[in-house]
Amino acid sequence: MPRAGLGTAAVVAAGADLADEIGFPGLTMGQLAERVGVRTPSLYKHVTGQDDLNRRIAALALDEAADAIGAATQGRAGRDALRAAARALRDFVLAHPGRYAATIGLEPTGPDDPIALAAARGLEPFTAVLRGYDIAPAETTHALRALRSVFHGFATIEAAGGFQWSTGTDESFEWLIDLVDLGLRALPSPAVLPTSHPGAPS
Repeated sequence: MPRAGLGTAAVVAAGADLADEIGFPGLTMGQLAERVGVRTPSLYKHVTGQDDLNRRIAALALDEAADAIGAATQGRAGRDALRAAARALRDFVLAHPGRYAATIGLEPTGPDDPIALAAARGLEPFTAVLRGYDIAPAETTHALRALRSVFHGFATIEAAGGFQWSTGTDESFEWLIDLVDLGLRALPSPAVLPTSHPGAPS
């Protein structure tokens, strides 16, 4: 019988905490069982195995990150919103490197997969940020991918200790935000983008 009061949510939360402490690659069912005070077979009352545990941790991390970014950008617009979103994502990754690492490389099994739903929630604040810039609807997907790439990339490299030069990472991150802000502002306005006409060469 599973330990009284121990449910799936508690097991996953404990796994996420442990991943933050020891690193996601080192997380095992045996270590998690020891952390929550049960024998390893008892965990299978709550998760079907290591892969299920990893996917649940990933969904949890994505949901938590979405909450943090959404709260940070509330009531903000333009560069202010961009900076708030970027800093919230970076702060989350640095505070929770193990659980965030669980999100990398996992493919949703379908549109209703909790990972897909949580990932979509995480993009909503960045989509709102882009509304503060004069971006053509057709360019939104490209802009979202760019934002995710630069800020996710910086944060994960930093969390892994990949920045070794003496210049402070805070300064570099603010520089990156300025660069992205300038780039978004430099995009052609939807009003001046060329339009295609029937019969025109593509």
